[in-house]
This record gives sequence, C-alpha cells and structure tokens, in this order.
Amino acid sequence: MTGPAARDEVLARIRLALGGATPDGGAPGDPVPRGYRTRGELDTQGLLELLAERLRDYGCAVTRTVPGEVTAAVAEALGRRGARRVVVPSGLDLTGLPAGTEIVADDDLSPAALDALDGVITGAAVAIAETGTIILDGSPGQGRRALSLVPDYHVCVVRAEQVVALVPEALARLAPDRPLTWVSGPSATSDIELDRVQGVHGPRTLDVVLVGPVPDAAPLRRA
Repeated sequence: MTGPAARDEVLARIRLALGGATPDGGAPGDPVPRGYRTRGELDTQGLLELLAERLRDYGCAVTRTVPGEVTAAVAEALGRRGARRVVVPSGLDLTGLPAGTEIVADDDLSPAALDALDGVITGAAVAIAETGTIILDGSPGQGRRALSLVPDYHVCVVRAEQVVALVPEALARLAPDRPLTWVSGPSATSDIELDRVQGVHGPRTLDVVLVGPVPDAAPLRRA
C-alpha cells in the first residue's frame, strides 16, 4: 500500500493508539496496560540507603550529612578533590565555605571559562533511588545545563525530600517543558571493545552530598 491510502492508514493507527475513534467511528481500543509499579514502599531511611548504594555502584563518592552540616560536607568533598575555584548557580546558599575557596557566579560563562574551573556545585530537582539517577531541571540552585555538563567535577546536593523510589514517581514531580538533565553517575561511555572511558560528555567525577537523617546519628559520614 502506497500513497494517500498508506498515509491514512498510518494516521488512523496513531489516532487509535492515542485513544481516538477508529476509522469507522467506533470506540477506541483497549487502553495500554500499565501493570508496572508506580510507587515504592521504602521509608525515607531506606530510600537514602538505596540511593547511596546505587551511587557508589556508579563510582560516586557519597557524603551523608544532616541539614545543618551541608556546607561542611561540601567543603569536605571539595577538599578531597583539591577544588578551589568552583561555579555555583544562583539560589544555592553555601555561605561559610573555607577560606581559599573561590565561588564563581555564572554570568553566562563561556564553555572555555567553565572548563577552566575546578568544578561546579548544584542542587537537584529529584533523585531516583532504584536507578541511582539524579535529575536537574534548571530551577534556582541548579543553573543552566552547561554548568553540570562542562566542568570536569560536579558536587550535587540532594535532600531527603527530593528522593523517590521509582521513575514514575520522579516523572510526576517534573515539568515536561523544563530542561531536564538525568545523571546516573559520572559521565562515561564504552567503545566497540567495551573499554570504559569516563568524562567523555560530562564530568568524570561526581560527588553527592546526601542530606537527611544519618543512621548512626553522626553529623557527617562518608558512605
């Protein structure tokens, strides 16, 4: 079948899949079955532990901390990497970083300027414990996409209330018209020989500061 008839057939099938009427005016077909899980069952502590485990599997360093110690945790992460000049998007309050740390504001920095920095610190929109994925949507505290893609080192602050269990829960929190960046560990790829290379299309190093109740009640613990 070719020509207009083929086109009409394709469009009719698309309308049917979208829940529209059949070509003869009949009722649409059965809806697509959605038997997958849409909500997790873990409590907050379980979600944080699972997320930390997944992130470690990806090669991330995870620092567990409590709300009042976020700046100290970020400072510890920067110190481990020797990062002194970092870009911080507006809306992320990190006052009190150690002397010698230069905070660079993002005033439409060029890719070359971003690449010359030691790293970037951002917040997050949501994190998925099951997949170890952190999602940024460009809201205050996260900045434009280039900030989390160009610098070689990324420190991401994720708070307990932003962590969900499953992908459907994350999608329910996100606006589809936002510039979404999905991060599952440091940037990496594999060539045809399956040799893994990090840092090809984004930061080769990702440190996550996970803010919430810590199991042993210690104010700071590297997981």
